[in-house]
Amino acid sequence: MHNNKWLVPIILTTLLAAIFLPLIYIGYSSIKHGEDELAAQKYAAAADSFSRAARLLPWRDDLWEQAGIAAGNGGDTSRAIIFLKRAPQLSEQGWLMLAYSHFSSGDIPSALNAYQQGLRSFDSPSLYAGLAYMYRQQKNWSAEMDALKNQVRLDAGGVYAHYRLGLLLSFLEPEQALTELMLASSLDPQTDSAVQTLRSALNISAAQPEPSAQFVTIGRALGLVQEWDLSIAAFEKAITLNAENAEAWAWLGEAKQQTGQDGSVELDRALTLDHTSITVRALRGLYWNRQQKYSQMLAEYLLAAEYDPTNPAWPAEIGNAYFKRGDISAALIAYQQATDIAPTDSTYWRLLAVFCADNNVHVEDIGLPAAQKAVELAPDDPFALDTLGWTFLASGRYANAAIILFDVTKRFPDHLPAHIHLAMTYLAQDDRAAAFNELTFVRDADLNGSDGLFASQLLDKYFP
Repeated sequence: MHNNKWLVPIILTTLLAAIFLPLIYIGYSSIKHGEDELAAQKYAAAADSFSRAARLLPWRDDLWEQAGIAAGNGGDTSRAIIFLKRAPQLSEQGWLMLAYSHFSSGDIPSALNAYQQGLRSFDSPSLYAGLAYMYRQQKNWSAEMDALKNQVRLDAGGVYAHYRLGLLLSFLEPEQALTELMLASSLDPQTDSAVQTLRSALNISAAQPEPSAQFVTIGRALGLVQEWDLSIAAFEKAITLNAENAEAWAWLGEAKQQTGQDGSVELDRALTLDHTSITVRALRGLYWNRQQKYSQMLAEYLLAAEYDPTNPAWPAEIGNAYFKRGDISAALIAYQQATDIAPTDSTYWRLLAVFCADNNVHVEDIGLPAAQKAVELAPDDPFALDTLGWTFLASGRYANAAIILFDVTKRFPDHLPAHIHLAMTYLAQDDRAAAFNELTFVRDADLNGSDGLFASQLLDKYFP
């Protein structure tokens, strides 16, 4: 009787052990498999193993996070979100992966929320960096600025964070911008060119008495460093300060075009406010050029030249407009007028020479002397030297062209047009091997650029 009293519990315990011990063993074995698969970068398999272990070992709720991180690393963001949401709490890495997975799925609000939740537990520069990027996607510039301030507070060595913060401060808190920009420049010299552009603009704007004009100057600098989204914000701020600022409206139209918008409404508004503004006319000329409406383009530049007759840029643009309309004779006269206005500026002699060489008009009597004058004025300018070689080629002086262009490619190896012109010279001399080498150099050096594309086209044509 006494033995029967313990018999039932023993049997039940044995049965439960027989059921659950194998499951527990499988669970821990799955963890080991997951760790091995993770080390081997077999992320999908690791996610399967960790999620299996999480189901078998419910007290190990950390396994859901491991499964989610593995799934995310493997690119399966849908499973990553499911697994990470099952975890009762997440580490910093878990919040980063959850936010990244939402963003990769196109759900920016959920990604933003994940970064914000993670920051409630972790004062992390990585989380602030992600938060800043989400605000950037939403064009919430002030919120992005605040996130970046926290990021650099925690990580003073982040070059891009300092640079980006400087960009935002330039139009949100201009007096604070230079500190961040100069710090970025000191950390990475590659940012120096853009930083100097912005530094000059900030110094100029600080001396301007009219606040609206200050933000036009800053917006133009942001455009020069290819931050057109931010330049829109600067120009809009300029308009808020002075809705009658025609240049602000014109530059806003240009910035919108640069970001894929139309911009014509803003340009028309600018014209209404000041029809004699050279800036307005110039930017409208650019607009019509992009629309391939060259008669309207010509009209804008003719007016710009009338309002600003001593500026050689306008006859040069007039020449370009005439050329695009197919009026070669008028274009040639316009380019010559530019050199008359600026006889000591190599740029306009070079443009005249290029026009003659490209169109095979007056190469001997106008184009070649113009190219030689450009080099005389700027003997170390690769553009002028390249133009001289190109003009020699257009005139049939292949040996002269080869000497000039070979020298340019050695002195200025990054000036890719000279390599293309040298290759074309070699082709004219029937030196196919040398031409092939120059073209492949350009193609490989500029895979996604216009020079690389042109070199590829020439390779396909001459070396099929």
